[in-house]
Amino acid sequence: MTEPPLELAFTVACPPEHAFSVWVERTSLWWPKSHSVSADPGLTVTFEPRAGGRIFERTPAGEEHDWGEVLEWDPPRRLAYRWHLRLDREDATRVEISFAPAAEGTAVTIVHSDWQRLGQRERNERGWGGLVRHYVAACTGGPHAAAEVRPGGR
Repeated sequence: MTEPPLELAFTVACPPEHAFSVWVERTSLWWPKSHSVSADPGLTVTFEPRAGGRIFERTPAGEEHDWGEVLEWDPPRRLAYRWHLRLDREDATRVEISFAPAAEGTAVTIVHSDWQRLGQRERNERGWGGLVRHYVAACTGGPHAAAEVRPGGR
């Protein structure tokens, strides 16, 4: 039996344009360095803003490490990419993120698929749980910002 993709849904208290921008242009501010290839405290994360663009980290020494490839780029509504941080490209998973206007700001939905063949559901659930809290804080400007993350599946 094939397990469904991981799905997380939460709301951030900012407009969709800001939520999208924080995800793709300010990733270095909220992405934990321990969840990178180099773990360099001065690294920057880049999403090249187009389908086919690279996602990579660059250390202050100029070393680059690929993380993935942008598949869909539709600011501020949607982003999809192949994700292979610390893995071979052939083991890439797919991440789709939608940003929709909501009464409280922006409804963010993350759907992570293809992780099943790697057998890492629990690891990916824990990883997303930690990342979302950092992202929400970056969107709202507070270190203690909270979001109710609702796991789900299709």
